[in-house]
Amino acid sequence: APKGGVINLAAQGTFDSFNPFIVKGNPASTGSIETLLTNSADEPFTEYGLIAEEIIWPEDRSWVTFTLREEARWHDGQPITPEDVIFSLDTLKEQGRPCYRVYYASIEKAEKVGERQVKFTFTESGNRELPLIVGQMPILPKHYWEGRDFTQPTLEPPLGSGPYRVAEFEAGRFVVQERVEDYWGRDLAVNRGINNFDVIRYDYYQDANAIRQALKAGAIDYREENQAKAWALDYDIPAVRQGWLVQEVVPHQQPAGMQAVGFNTRREVFAGPRVREALAFAFDFEWTNPALFFGQYERNESYFENSELASREGPPESEVLEILEPYRGRVPERVFGDVYDPPVTDGSGWPRENLLEALRLLEEAGWVVRDMVLVNAETGRPFRFEILLNSPTFERIVLPFARNLKRLGIEADVRLVDQSQYINRVRSYDFDMVSLGWGQSDSPGNEQREYWSSAAADQPGSRNYAGIKDPVIDELIELVIQAPDRESLVARTRALDRVLLAGNYVIPAWHLSADRLLYWDKFSRPEVTPKNGTSISYWWYDEAKAAALEERGIREEVVTEGSAAGAGGDGSGEGGGLTTRNLMIAGVLLLLAYFGLRAALRRSTEGARMP
Repeated sequence: APKGGVINLAAQGTFDSFNPFIVKGNPASTGSIETLLTNSADEPFTEYGLIAEEIIWPEDRSWVTFTLREEARWHDGQPITPEDVIFSLDTLKEQGRPCYRVYYASIEKAEKVGERQVKFTFTESGNRELPLIVGQMPILPKHYWEGRDFTQPTLEPPLGSGPYRVAEFEAGRFVVQERVEDYWGRDLAVNRGINNFDVIRYDYYQDANAIRQALKAGAIDYREENQAKAWALDYDIPAVRQGWLVQEVVPHQQPAGMQAVGFNTRREVFAGPRVREALAFAFDFEWTNPALFFGQYERNESYFENSELASREGPPESEVLEILEPYRGRVPERVFGDVYDPPVTDGSGWPRENLLEALRLLEEAGWVVRDMVLVNAETGRPFRFEILLNSPTFERIVLPFARNLKRLGIEADVRLVDQSQYINRVRSYDFDMVSLGWGQSDSPGNEQREYWSSAAADQPGSRNYAGIKDPVIDELIELVIQAPDRESLVARTRALDRVLLAGNYVIPAWHLSADRLLYWDKFSRPEVTPKNGTSISYWWYDEAKAAALEERGIREEVVTEGSAAGAGGDGSGEGGGLTTRNLMIAGVLLLLAYFGLRAALRRSTEGARMP
């Protein structure tokens, strides 16, 4: 792939740090942090040497030794050493985010065993994933961080070793990364054809609507659209119709994991699984999908959705049944029946039968309706909780859910907060219900401890948002981690999936098995799309396509169509798309809407008088 060119990207929110390894701050990427190994987008359980050129491990995988490449260098020219690797492990475990303590808990020690060799000894054997996990560890420069406080956010871009480094930035507004011309790893086989842009610029926007306008105006070049409504309605513009701004769906085989509305079981109101099961009946996906998503999504039915790891329909069989049988009596009996399916409605928007079933379950759990309010039968305390959001987009999805809860006598307060408050509250588990996501790979392993284990439940900053504390789930996680081969891994993951689903820790949401891309037609990418989907890392700037856009004067034409050309631009506040013609059209549309509303109100009033 040719090197060169600039790509302008967008990020939503803000940033106040370049340190992504601690719980404080809202960090931005620097593009400069590397690892010992690097993964392959087509292989689920394979990594190749990056900083490391050689890997040695015994049959039981109780330790692993990495030999570092002699040519590996930091951006200041100093070599990457075993001391840097050991420092990275110790610092991340002691001062980094809590997830690192969980993720690296099985690493007993790291020691230098040669001029360029470092050995990791594990507290357990048979864990096939541990050598790979060590290979994914971010490597930090010891000589840079000594004398600096690693636990604090910083707006000094830290020293790195990767293909990019920060060239320019303004806190909260933009970050410009430039390709490192003398990057030590530019000729490695694992880096062939990637990291192709000379400059990558990230502009920060307050919300997704501003990003969409900036894209249509040409202020940014590429976007992965995550809202079905916007994908269906917001891009009917001349640039898309002419093919200058490409709108493309790229299918992939990436595991979808679980996106869901999650319960915080640390809250007393959600401590009982029957209550959690009941509330799932109030979410009407069959209405939400066509009404709000234009029918683009599929319902999540597994924590390992869109992969062979998801539990299969019907009762468990063969190896999955053998794994679960010792836990009979310690897990809900439904684990041994048909696999969990989220409640289904008729799609009318008024799920009466579902709400009746929800009320029955709530009554079994000790809740009764008094004066149109659901209260605890013993204490008389009303059933009330808060749904925490940080995106107005999700508000339109949650409000119909809250309306159905109101019909049950439940008061669900939908609260929209800024990004910083949201991050801090989620990290400290200061929420009742929140929209969450757990991404999964083709080879789940040690990260499952951070997601569901009892040890992670009380560690602020872990991803056990639900607060799950179940010894059976802890044991199943360890079985997954210790799986000796692919067949066993699949069976053990399916068993874990069944037990998680039976616990009703979330209300499953939806997924899409494709990437929805929008980009100006001045880039090219490989013809073959990896199983895990396309990545901008593989793309390159196509001078011929860019010249064709320039010849057509596309940017000028886009501006006159009414896009917000000034969004995120020079700060003048002038929206270049607000032409006289567009203002006149807008005025006419407002008048038509006004008279249409008056007519509708008049008809409604007349209808109300009829017997």
